[in-house]
Amino acid sequence: MPNALDMNRIVALAALTGFLAASGASAASAQSARQGEALVTRDCAMCHAVNRQGLSQNRRAPPLRELPRRMSPEVLRQQLTSGITAGHPEMPRFRFSAGEVDAIMAYIQAIQDE
Repeated sequence: MPNALDMNRIVALAALTGFLAASGASAASAQSARQGEALVTRDCAMCHAVNRQGLSQNRRAPPLRELPRRMSPEVLRQQLTSGITAGHPEMPRFRFSAGEVDAIMAYIQAIQDE
């Protein structure tokens, strides 16, 4: 049977393990968001505002930060995966891989107002 000192060590180790797991998940999420930022900067910034602030270059193209208010995350994810065919008239057709969609969704989440 563990003594009080051993129990304190076990509790501290469990807390540290939880912290490190959360830190790893947070780092992975930040990396995914950075990948998403690179993708939207490459493919979307010519028309859409892709940051927390600013106006879109094409006034018919909503800022990406507004998309979660315009459609559900599920609909946005489906459109990114299957190929966006709606939108403003000049919008090219894009189709992203599942990993790219995850990264774009992480980035869009990251640029939301607190």
